[in-house]
Amino acid sequence: MSLINSYDSTAINVALDGMDPVARLEQAKIPRLLLVDDEPRLLSSLHELLRTGDYHLVTATNGAEAIEQLSKLHFDLVLLDLRLPDVSGHDIMDFILERGIDASVIVLSGDRGIDAAIGALKRGAYGYLRKPYPHEELLKTVENALQKRRLEAENRDMAWRLECSEKLYRYLVDSSPDIIYTLNIEGKFTFVNDRAHQLLGFKPDELIGKHYSVLVHEEDMGRARYVFNERRIGARASRNVELRLRYQNEPDKDREFDNTVMSISFNSVGMYSVDQGDGKREFFGTYGVARDITESKRAEQLISYQAYHDILTDLPNRALFRDRLNLALIQSKRNKSELAVMFVDLDRFKLVNDTLGHIKGDELLQMVASRLRDRLREGDTLARLGGDEFTLLLPDLRDKQDAAMIADQIVQTLSQPFQLGAHQVHVSASVGIAVCPGDGETADDLIRHADIAMYKVKALGKNGHSFYDSSMQDASHQKIVLEHSLRKALELGELEMYYQPQIDINTGHIIGAEGLIRWNHPERGVLTAGEFLPFAEENGLILPISDWMLEPLCRDLSEWNKVTEQPLRLSLNLSPQYLDRGDFHKKLKAALAVHEIPASQVEVEITENLCIRNPQYAIEQLNKLSQLGVSVAIDDFGTGYSSLAYLHRFPVHTIKIDQSFVREIQEHDGHYPVVLAIISIARGLGLHLIAEGVETECQARYLEQAGCTTLQGFLFHQALPQQKFIQLLKENTSEFSLK
Repeated sequence: MSLINSYDSTAINVALDGMDPVARLEQAKIPRLLLVDDEPRLLSSLHELLRTGDYHLVTATNGAEAIEQLSKLHFDLVLLDLRLPDVSGHDIMDFILERGIDASVIVLSGDRGIDAAIGALKRGAYGYLRKPYPHEELLKTVENALQKRRLEAENRDMAWRLECSEKLYRYLVDSSPDIIYTLNIEGKFTFVNDRAHQLLGFKPDELIGKHYSVLVHEEDMGRARYVFNERRIGARASRNVELRLRYQNEPDKDREFDNTVMSISFNSVGMYSVDQGDGKREFFGTYGVARDITESKRAEQLISYQAYHDILTDLPNRALFRDRLNLALIQSKRNKSELAVMFVDLDRFKLVNDTLGHIKGDELLQMVASRLRDRLREGDTLARLGGDEFTLLLPDLRDKQDAAMIADQIVQTLSQPFQLGAHQVHVSASVGIAVCPGDGETADDLIRHADIAMYKVKALGKNGHSFYDSSMQDASHQKIVLEHSLRKALELGELEMYYQPQIDINTGHIIGAEGLIRWNHPERGVLTAGEFLPFAEENGLILPISDWMLEPLCRDLSEWNKVTEQPLRLSLNLSPQYLDRGDFHKKLKAALAVHEIPASQVEVEITENLCIRNPQYAIEQLNKLSQLGVSVAIDDFGTGYSSLAYLHRFPVHTIKIDQSFVREIQEHDGHYPVVLAIISIARGLGLHLIAEGVETECQARYLEQAGCTTLQGFLFHQALPQQKFIQLLKENTSEFSLK
């Protein structure tokens, strides 16, 4: 229901509750007349005379009967004889007055004295007729008396309706959520409702007689004068205009109002001056409604701000950056000056995000934004495009060296450590630079070329800056082609699983293998995981690739079981994104069931960073795998943000010594404390050990003597496709001995 309908309903209820019931029925009923006379003949004659009229007639032959009838019924008119046997007609009139009975009285009397007539008229008698009376005079007097009552009832009804209308108007005005006001011809308040006090602190009597300028904000005064002058000259009948009105004695609480103003002019119902027969209207004031739109204006401003700013860093977003860049390009062409666009991407941000979690990652982005702001010149624009990508607009450059100097400052300031709670982290920045007009003349070209230059920095080792040149376009194109080809590889069956044997150095036998994905690229040949999986991690393809891997891994393991006497263990690498999805254990369980493989033959390899970034979640997910019977290995142990406090809480079965530590082993009798420490940790926690990347007998001998007896690397075998691995198992040519 609308607000107006609510008010109407309230008004109707007020009206019905307060309306005089007699007045409501006055015009709808037949008039009731009481005829009082103690002479039966005269009473009968009077009754017969009035019977032809549209009246309801009641008779009484004495005063007692008359009083009884008056007490029971409502009468519009009493025709009363003054001389009654029990009480006088004057007494009956006194009774009517004392009881407040609403009935008119016409006296019919044979008394010729003046006193009787005066007494009757003093008691409010409408008329006084002496007997015998002419019939026509009686009928006329009765009709006039009833007509007078009808007019009085109509007047009462009109007065009541006017009172209700005024109450309703006052109710509407006082209950309105808006400020309602009127101004005279001089612009001074002649009326204002209480809403002005509630919203602005001004009581109505404090504004009456004051000029509207006492409320209008000084910066909006010109607009207010223009609008109210339009009312004066009759240029417009109404108009919406936004004005700020001042809060009494508290300027910081100024509020914004949408004012709808209308001119009040003379009209055809008496508001024209008598001497203006030419029909010209004479302005004499303004009626206005001011609606508080402060909160909606703030909401509009907030929505507008959020549409063009990044919520996390409070920096301009991509849309605002493009707008400013387009404006700067126009200015650059006009002034024939140079401008630069920088594309800044954080190095190692993903590692921090994965290790410490997204909350700490967001804190890092805010700190980075703060440091970058400090490097801005006046007129520069810094924006966050999303993730860990930032862009800078540098207008009015003298030459490229200005951009190079700022880029160096950015690289230097972001290479300083960041303190995230108890963690001190190090990141760096790769900065690509595109200069207008040399590297492009449109916003799209400059942003794209700066992005390409940034990837060139990453390819060269990160932590630096590079200017765009056209030769970089080929590398960018190759990246796009790679993404398209990788998507097609899934559809065309170009992906294949290879397996690198894991050797028990004591027996020389194969006891397991690590599953490694390969891409049989139609043009570039066989690509290793390192050549395309990082890219798949970036663009989200790692999830469908991981889904695909489960089927060939379990199918191939089932084939191994057919050719070996002892069951082998298959290790498979798990992407952090895949674990985050939360349903890996269900998918693995289903795949194992299809191929009837014991879960104990499967080992899932995860990085230690995956464990540390969200330990509790990782524990929950890994426990689900452990409950299936699947074992868990920590891959590349010692290369990330290790946390021994967490490690013993995980359902870990195996630690893999990273090849970067194995590669350092150059002498079988040398001292390599990191390797020894990892072996010691594994022993202390009762964990199985595997050393990967073993390429020399020296490395194998050292690891065996140190206590690590399961080895994996080129010294034994490279990764093999399924058919060659099956052949290796059948021939049992994997025996190896250091003796």
